[in-house]
Amino acid sequence: MSQPSDATDLNTELEDLVATSDTGARKPTGLAKNLLMGIAAIWSLFQLWIASPLPFLVGFGVFNSTEARSIHLAFAVFLGFMAYPAFKRSPREYVPAIDWILALIAAFCAAYLYLFYAELAERPGRPTTQDVVVAVTGLILLLEATRRALGPPLMIVALVFIIYSVAGPYMPGILAHRGVSLEALTNHQWLTAQGVFGIALGVSTSFVFLFVLFGSLLDKAGAGNYFIKVAFSLLGHYRGGPAKAAVVASGMTGLISGSSIANTVTTGTFTIPMMKRVGFSAEKAGAVEVASSVNGQIMPPVMGAAAFLMVEYVGISYVDVIKHAFLPALISYIALIYIVHLEAVKAGMQGLQSSNPPRPLLRKIIGFLTGLLLLMALSFAVYYGLGWLKPALGDAAGWVIAGALAIVYIGLLKIGSRYPELELDDPNSPVVHLPQTRPTVMSGLHFILPVIVLIWCLMVEHLSPGLSAFWATILMIVIMLTQRPLMAAFRGDGDTGSALRQGFEELWQGLVAGARNMIGIGIATATAGIIVGAVSQTGVGLVLADLVEILSMGNLMLMLMLTAVLSLILGMGLPTTANYIVVSALLAPVIVTLGQESGLLVPLIAVHLFVFYFGIMADVTPPVGLASFAAAAVSGGDPIRTGFQAFYYSLRTAALPFLFIFNTDLLLIDVDLLHGIIIFVVATIAMLIFAAATQGWLVVKSRWYESLLLLLVAFTLFRPGFWMDIVHDPYRSIPPAQLEQSLERLDKGSNLRVQVAGEDDIGQPRTFFVLVPVPEGANGAERLNKLGLLLMEDGDRTIVDMVTYGSPAADLGFEFDQEIVEILAPVDRWAKEWMWIPAVGVFLLVFGLQWRRRPAGAHA
Repeated sequence: MSQPSDATDLNTELEDLVATSDTGARKPTGLAKNLLMGIAAIWSLFQLWIASPLPFLVGFGVFNSTEARSIHLAFAVFLGFMAYPAFKRSPREYVPAIDWILALIAAFCAAYLYLFYAELAERPGRPTTQDVVVAVTGLILLLEATRRALGPPLMIVALVFIIYSVAGPYMPGILAHRGVSLEALTNHQWLTAQGVFGIALGVSTSFVFLFVLFGSLLDKAGAGNYFIKVAFSLLGHYRGGPAKAAVVASGMTGLISGSSIANTVTTGTFTIPMMKRVGFSAEKAGAVEVASSVNGQIMPPVMGAAAFLMVEYVGISYVDVIKHAFLPALISYIALIYIVHLEAVKAGMQGLQSSNPPRPLLRKIIGFLTGLLLLMALSFAVYYGLGWLKPALGDAAGWVIAGALAIVYIGLLKIGSRYPELELDDPNSPVVHLPQTRPTVMSGLHFILPVIVLIWCLMVEHLSPGLSAFWATILMIVIMLTQRPLMAAFRGDGDTGSALRQGFEELWQGLVAGARNMIGIGIATATAGIIVGAVSQTGVGLVLADLVEILSMGNLMLMLMLTAVLSLILGMGLPTTANYIVVSALLAPVIVTLGQESGLLVPLIAVHLFVFYFGIMADVTPPVGLASFAAAAVSGGDPIRTGFQAFYYSLRTAALPFLFIFNTDLLLIDVDLLHGIIIFVVATIAMLIFAAATQGWLVVKSRWYESLLLLLVAFTLFRPGFWMDIVHDPYRSIPPAQLEQSLERLDKGSNLRVQVAGEDDIGQPRTFFVLVPVPEGANGAERLNKLGLLLMEDGDRTIVDMVTYGSPAADLGFEFDQEIVEILAPVDRWAKEWMWIPAVGVFLLVFGLQWRRRPAGAHA
């Protein structure tokens, strides 16, 4: 078979793979095709409408959150039955009559809350026969849509929870509960915001859709090709350059695609053949692409859909989620580039031939620093300039800023028009010339504008994620409609009319693609809502908490490992978002509680990021890592071996969650700027050393004991407090009766660890630790009063006599009649960072040993 034919077959196979997992495998023709595309585009326009300020300005089309969720799910299930065939043998070229009927019924059931909102509001908790019939039908069809779009696993898990809700009295031992009637089940799951139409679907409606649409429009406008070309022009000529470029390109493409599989295919079709050309095996080339594509979901500012759920579940802003997630994500990407470098050094690979004119190293450094300083100066000028302009211009500020943005956009297009339009090279061609860096970067600078607007709205203006994505999407739409006509006009070499038509065509494709990419996410969040609803209705969360505590024997490390394994197992069949919802709903509170009881006070955001990371790892983990199958289809390698190699490369991503649970400095929690910079530098070095240890190579091939020493060094740099706590106890024990005196002696802002004995929600004895911040106050009594605590001595016991409502003590979990068991006050000791010195010494020893063994004339 000829090479072009092979390439065509591969592209068709890849499109089918992405379609089956993300957008729907059915490709109808004629009226059905137009209807499918038209409804998808209408869904995108509806989401833009409800995110915009327009409904409130015109007083029309205002939907409350429940109505919006209902319409959102109606679109998702209708398109789910239209786009996803029932079975492998089902027709792909047309929509069977039964699927039309199921789509219409499912859409009606989903829209029931919107259509009968007023009537349902008048009889809360008292469903009629019609309500029950619609709810039962809706649940059955939602489960069927889930099976089609996402496969059987999520459907089976949701079905198990529904059966558990109804069959409670017949369950064995600890799992038994009083059971739920059919009316109560349907009311809770379908007619309220506790089940299907709960927080998860609300986040899909309010935030996730707009970010997916934004990414889809960016991709259709040509930003995906631009990011890939820029990465290759910058890194392609280094050792193993195409692999390093693949990592950077996938990180940037993570802005465009929230799907690991789509990301793998988008960049992999170009990067994997290039990696193979410089010496990577088919499996290693695929694994590098998988590892970098999967990590796209953890890279701020636009993370996977689960990151938006954290906003609701943890109760913090999206900006805070970004702040906490940023450092681990960046460290992980830097380490992956280093892993790729080590692979290239081990195999003696070279890069591709650079097209850039040769420049001395000093000129490169000066050029880089000049560009960096100019960028910083521009950022400061924009930040403070807008800060001055907005109050000065008042209501006109928005129009002036829009005008300035338009001028900048036109200026960037004018600059880009001086360079040829980027074309996607054929990676299978016999000779590949890397693009020159300057023309490549300059030709698409306008693509960065919407991303800047998104980050500005999120981080500076503190707009909601939904509204930020709306304004970025509006700018993206303007760019799509105008970039080609303006480029044609500036170059004087094209028909502006046809260029404008092409822009409208790309916009239409972007609106359709954005909606089709959302079908699976919308259905997944709704079905995961069934599980969350069952947990809240039956109290199974408390049962699971007891069960997990028994299995882990009260050991937090074992508990975390159980959680990681559960995430990986569920992730084999569940999409990342659904996996995160299920595991965080069941186990996140248990980890926090168990940490309190064992004396390790784990912030809730750290636990949720832990679950999020391992949910993403499931896309890599064999035997069912779908991203690995997609990469293997491109590389021609074995998918299982690709999966194992990708998992090996992703060990750094698996190690990070354990590290930031025990050292929350990595999440920049309660860390100032200088301390944050130090942590970033040290943590990056530690992760590079960890990568060198797992790869078995630093300067030359490592001996087994050198790898062990490097792992020890990495652990010490990540968690110096572990060794310092062994050398010197960080706390001294104080009798509970001396709490008032302890508060008086400590400085404001420091913390006391207080062990408390009481009862849990169901009356079982419970002992836990609380971190009590020292408030302002002239003396201990005043500080204790500000905490809202009143204590009573009962013999040799100290009892909580009263807790002021809404006080800091009440927020910490103090309650009447609890006993203060022990108080641990911090002691003056050496800073834990001193432990970095022996770690650096051990590293230098290993480095020296390997340096002496390097071949003559070789360099690392």
